[in-house]
Amino acid sequence: MPVSVSKTRDMLVDVARQLFARMGVDNTTMNDIAQASRKGRRTLYTYFKSKNEVYLAVVESELDKLHKMLLDVAEKDLPADDKLITFIYTRLDAVKALVFRNGTLRANFFRDIWRVEKVRKSFDIREIEIIEGILDAGVEEGVFRMPDTHVTALVLHHCLKGLEVPYIRGVMGDNISQRVRRRENVINLIFNGIKIK
Repeated sequence: MPVSVSKTRDMLVDVARQLFARMGVDNTTMNDIAQASRKGRRTLYTYFKSKNEVYLAVVESELDKLHKMLLDVAEKDLPADDKLITFIYTRLDAVKALVFRNGTLRANFFRDIWRVEKVRKSFDIREIEIIEGILDAGVEEGVFRMPDTHVTALVLHHCLKGLEVPYIRGVMGDNISQRVRRRENVINLIFNGIKIK
């Protein structure tokens, strides 16, 4: 894709994201996006066939930003155990910030999770690869021991997905002492499990 084509598409996606955040996806029309971007409807329809396609492109764009943040964590020069905990909290905090930054997109995130899940498939695969890389490094460093890093990465990935909604909603505690206690519990659960050895 030529640079100018990519820039135009990216600009349309960003304008749409801002409109969706301010007005809601349901209340935003393709005409609103065309007007706010100062591009004609013809240009908008060159890139997107429908508002649903625009919405999915917005979600994909946000997930790409999250993926880059997670890659940055994976590339840090840290021991694998520190890297894994940093990854987990960077991810949870970034998902929460992403949802709140997008205002009324928040409602769609919770209401239309299956539509979001379709776009997330690619992100999920890339995230599992990052987690597996951290686990592999930990096994090499002698910090972790597990029979299969891929299966462990899958389990951690799905656990993190399950924590997203309660974390975003603040159900897991928002004051400092609750956050410290929660972090200690997460570290203990991941590295020590629950069974007395």
